[in-house]
Amino acid sequence: MPLIAEDPNLAVIPDFRTEEHTAAWAHLTNDTIDDDQAAELLANLWTIQNQADRPCWATRLEEERCTAEANRRLIADEEAEHHWITLEEQEAALTEERKKNKSKYAPMKLGNYCKLFYFTNNGLKEAALSSFSADSDAFIMMTSADGSHKWIPAGATCDPKAQVLKDKN
Repeated sequence: MPLIAEDPNLAVIPDFRTEEHTAAWAHLTNDTIDDDQAAELLANLWTIQNQADRPCWATRLEEERCTAEANRRLIADEEAEHHWITLEEQEAALTEERKKNKSKYAPMKLGNYCKLFYFTNNGLKEAALSSFSADSDAFIMMTSADGSHKWIPAGATCDPKAQVLKDKN
């Protein structure tokens, strides 16, 4: 079946009496059929062919619609599959990361907090004033009167009678 290029439902019957169609109705004219009857006969033949083309056109549109819908479904399925594969890969990477760094991803229990005194503002101030270190090779950064920072040995700044600040809890 030849592929129909235009919608036969929108086609307008041509005027077969024009000079454009004289060759067609000239073949049909004889002693019993004049030019007007030949033009009418061509119009009837055109109408019959147009009526036959309409179901073919409807079938073609339905096939194209089904093909487009199948393509849309296929693309949607591929996108969904790609999305799930990406999620699975991310989950596998996260699981592998959790296995490698267990301490980083350790579950935390809510409500069991221990306040660390030396991380509060008062605790930081006290720790800055008392710089006790048992390590003789350690260095401490001190701020001088002009605002510059200096690194000095911890043993030079510690008071031997000073005690380590204990956590209040």
